[in-house]
Amino acid sequence: MSDTVLSVRGLVVGYGGRPVLENLDFELRSNEVLCLIGHNGAGKSTLVKSLVGLVPMQGGQISLHGKAVALRGPRDLVKGGVSLVPEGRGVFPGLTVAEIMRLGLWAAEVPPAEHASRVEWVLSVLPVMKEFYGSRAGSLSGGQQQMVSIARALLNRPRCLLMDEPSIGLAPKLFQDLLRPIRELQQRTGMSILLVEQNVKEALKISDRVVVMKSGVIVRDTLPSELADNAKLMELY
Repeated sequence: MSDTVLSVRGLVVGYGGRPVLENLDFELRSNEVLCLIGHNGAGKSTLVKSLVGLVPMQGGQISLHGKAVALRGPRDLVKGGVSLVPEGRGVFPGLTVAEIMRLGLWAAEVPPAEHASRVEWVLSVLPVMKEFYGSRAGSLSGGQQQMVSIARALLNRPRCLLMDEPSIGLAPKLFQDLLRPIRELQQRTGMSILLVEQNVKEALKISDRVVVMKSGVIVRDTLPSELADNAKLMELY
């Protein structure tokens, strides 16, 4: 897993003149689930949003598969095979799941001739969705809404999936049940996943590597087994 899929060098991001991330170096490697953890306000979500152009960079360079990316907005990385599962799910409550998927196909610029096969593929990864495919998103449980958000992100068959706090509002077992098919897909296809999580114990179970952020700085890059001891983990917060 030495090849780098997505990396930033010297990243500078801030709000209102106040830096949140300053000269940050970060990389997501090929065929790995990387867990990014840290205290509230450490800059984790800011990093994810900057990676897809939702928060403008004030300095630094983003590279995808070793090539610099002129990031103007989210679509630039979508075209390169990067998808985002946003914090808070971001589903439209008044739309049915089928309508949300159609919007996702349009946003990912999937050719119309491939729409049916692409949806069929996503439903093969998350077959439970077939049970509520015609339902409005606002009537679904939190776990079902999160599944829809993940399914939408998978529509462009990403090589790199960014997941920002997918466990919010979910019980630990439901969180694991939700991520299990995604982990299986990752192992089968070699997709890379960045998993930003507060539910550290559960997230580490399906991760290959973990990085810890503190006050906008990466303070540790290690294996999940090294943080199995709660005492060691608490020292980093």
